[in-house]
Amino acid sequence: MERKMEKRMEVEPGEFDEMKWVYDSSVDHKGRVALRASTGSWKASFFIIAIEFSERLSYFGIATSLILYLTKVIHQDLKTAARNVNYWSGVTTLMPLFGGFLADAYLGRYSTVFASSIVYLMGLVLLTLSWFLPALRPCHTSMCTEPRKVHELVFFLAIYLISIGTGGHKPSLESFGADQFDDDHPEERRQKMSFFNWWSCGLCSGVILGVTLIVYVQDYVNWGVADIILTMVMAFSLLIFIIGRPFYRYRSPSGSPLTPMLQVLVAAISKRKLPYPSNPAVELYEVPKSQIANGRLLCHTEKLRFLDKAAILVGDENLAEKQSLWKLATVTKNIQRVGVADYCEAKSDEGSPGAMV
Repeated sequence: MERKMEKRMEVEPGEFDEMKWVYDSSVDHKGRVALRASTGSWKASFFIIAIEFSERLSYFGIATSLILYLTKVIHQDLKTAARNVNYWSGVTTLMPLFGGFLADAYLGRYSTVFASSIVYLMGLVLLTLSWFLPALRPCHTSMCTEPRKVHELVFFLAIYLISIGTGGHKPSLESFGADQFDDDHPEERRQKMSFFNWWSCGLCSGVILGVTLIVYVQDYVNWGVADIILTMVMAFSLLIFIIGRPFYRYRSPSGSPLTPMLQVLVAAISKRKLPYPSNPAVELYEVPKSQIANGRLLCHTEKLRFLDKAAILVGDENLAEKQSLWKLATVTKNIQRVGVADYCEAKSDEGSPGAMV
């Protein structure tokens, strides 16, 4: 009987290691292989959801009433105010493209979120100071028809700092939250689906409070008090985000995403005359999972099938690893390029009239 129990308790060494350690290229805050029990999962994700809540609260609290501030406080005419709002919205929409590039190629997601949060907080502090500091206030008196130029300068500097901060948050924070869950671990894979539900809950809560509570304070108290609330919430959430640092799982920057994009495109064009494989999921080239040192394998998709030709293997299969990256791409690289195309399409949809930023 005892021997049977011992057999049931036996675990293969490899299985035990995968249960104890995370082998999806994640590392802890000291650069070591991440320990599953003390990093990632729910113990890390709630720190990340907190800062997403504060970022959405601040953004929508400012964006919803921006045109009112420009017309009532800065006394711009409606046409000029609408043009300035459109400029600011356009810059805010484009900044995630640069933020995502920096996060993936050079800084990493945690560093990008941290740096963008500092910039975001600087913008909120400037907004607050522009209302309360006598030297930066719109007017010396309670009634005036034209604000001081220094207030206008500081105000626009503040809101564009917030645009830069948003550019680091949007492409990096949600991905950093997803990095806390190992797709190869069944339990964490289920938790990851639940994480996105809680993520959406935090995001929507920030939006709702931003367009209701913050706007109410702006209308019935004053703009400065609303700015103080946003600054305090952002500072507190940034502190929470920093406290969670020992619990996060980190991924190293993978280099510029432009070079792999060009490699896939060049390989696909060079093989454009080859027939499309009858069973692409099996016949297209992919490296074995055991050779993946950084990242994970992705499944084939039917989108942008032209790029699949970059993964068609020509010649001896044993020589595949020696072929130039400009002549042969893997299925995973193709899917990553499709993901970039989908992201650009989504950003163009967000920029269309009536879309929610």
